[in-house]
Amino acid sequence: MSRKSLSKSDAPKNITNNEKKLGDDDFIVSKTDTKGKIIYCNEIFAKMAGYPPADLIGANHNLIRHPDMPKIAFKTVWDKIQNKEEFFGFVKNLSADGGYYWVLAYISADLDSNGSIISYSSIRRKPPQSAIDIITPIYKQLLDAEKTGGVNASAKILTDLLNKHKLDYDEFVINLQKGARI
Repeated sequence: MSRKSLSKSDAPKNITNNEKKLGDDDFIVSKTDTKGKIIYCNEIFAKMAGYPPADLIGANHNLIRHPDMPKIAFKTVWDKIQNKEEFFGFVKNLSADGGYYWVLAYISADLDSNGSIISYSSIRRKPPQSAIDIITPIYKQLLDAEKTGGVNASAKILTDLLNKHKLDYDEFVINLQKGARI
């Protein structure tokens, strides 16, 4: 008997303010195929997401996409990893119970012997609270821009912010991870 894989439509509709926090030594590990379907996840991922590991295998990773995350964040992810570049970023994920958890995500493409992308691997850890405090209002501003002007409007705001501080995206994330204020 075949089982239906979880999809974004299976994500909780009742979003709460209940936050889960990763431990200081916890690492979330997952791997997806080239379309974003989960092909591996560790127990910490399953625990934080709130789904049994067997239910996560075959599900699209966007199952845990929190509605507070701007689309430009995921466009940035896909643009980077499809170009075989590493991605680092702060992500608010959705748990099965409607709660959330923050991560500092590292995502990279996995290549075959010919250099073709065969999958993506991600390792996530607990971000500093100082980074979450800075990124949360920025993500809200990007989301608000997307509601009226789409992803292009939020991309412009993000570009303007980075230009104002004379940083590229990677420097911005690294500075926040190190506790720098912008």
